[in-house]
Amino acid sequence: MKKMFLALLTVIVMLSWTDAFGQLKIKVGEKVPEWVFQDADKKDFTMKSWEGKVLQINYVDPDESDLNDEYNDYLDKAVDIDKRIDRDHFKGFGIVDCKSTWKPNSLIRMIAGNKAKKYDTTILFDYDGKLQNSWGMPRDSYSVVIVDKNRVCRAVYTGKIESSEFEKIVQLIIQLTKE
Repeated sequence: MKKMFLALLTVIVMLSWTDAFGQLKIKVGEKVPEWVFQDADKKDFTMKSWEGKVLQINYVDPDESDLNDEYNDYLDKAVDIDKRIDRDHFKGFGIVDCKSTWKPNSLIRMIAGNKAKKYDTTILFDYDGKLQNSWGMPRDSYSVVIVDKNRVCRAVYTGKIESSEFEKIVQLIIQLTKE
């Protein structure tokens, strides 16, 4: 009886751990839940701040902030140099997962400010790990979520994006901006 109880308890703990840390709650093809975050100037932003635009949301642990620079440089070139993605219909930005790091918020804001300048974008701050809870975003990682104009999730990438995926993502964004 004790063995059965311990086995059941172990399964319950493992399932709850997997749900809390290993399962994305947002699913491709489903509408994503809204959120409110502030930038470094304490201005509130939501997805409605960029209504009518396709969004690329980079949810980033500050310890992993350089992980997808190669991809973001490729995307930046597609937007600003090649003009393949219409900036009037697309917005890429970052949300810093402050809960996943030991770094102090002042250092995080400095790092984020440098990224915002480099990519001419907006950086928001998730101090409490809200997207970890509502979207199931992983801790200690770098996730990229592509959301269409209707706020339906169209793609999720977690970790380093392989160079073989760069053009596929750009083509998806181009397609979504034309819908």
